[in-house]
Amino acid sequence: MSATNTAVTPPVAALIPEGPCGDDDCGIRDVLDRLGDKWTVLVVVELAKGVRRFRELERAIPGISQRMLTLTTKRLWRDGLVERTVHPTIPPQVEYRLTPVGRSLSDMVDVLADWSREHKDAIATARADWDAAQEPPHRT
Repeated sequence: MSATNTAVTPPVAALIPEGPCGDDDCGIRDVLDRLGDKWTVLVVVELAKGVRRFRELERAIPGISQRMLTLTTKRLWRDGLVERTVHPTIPPQVEYRLTPVGRSLSDMVDVLADWSREHKDAIATARADWDAAQEPPHRT
């Protein structure tokens, strides 16, 4: 430091911008990690319709494998979004239902789905315009 410059530099932490929740950890990363998985959203949408057995979920969600459905329901169960009930039958029947927290998430997913429907055409138009502007000129 020079004799004329006596300013104190701010600590490194002061230079790092705050996250979406300010200084606290509001859990947004955890939520986005869960919702970023397309299977999670589809399982929540299906369970918002009511209690479903494993095979009913599997049939209702095109393209999901048994393994992905198992992983997804376990993650949702672990996060407290889904309740899992095993009935002692042969073979065992397993039912899934949304918990109150899961139902509140399904309300948010419904809002997102409504937004998607409302803006679907505008987004498709914007994509087409962008794609057309990005194409190199054709050589003749």
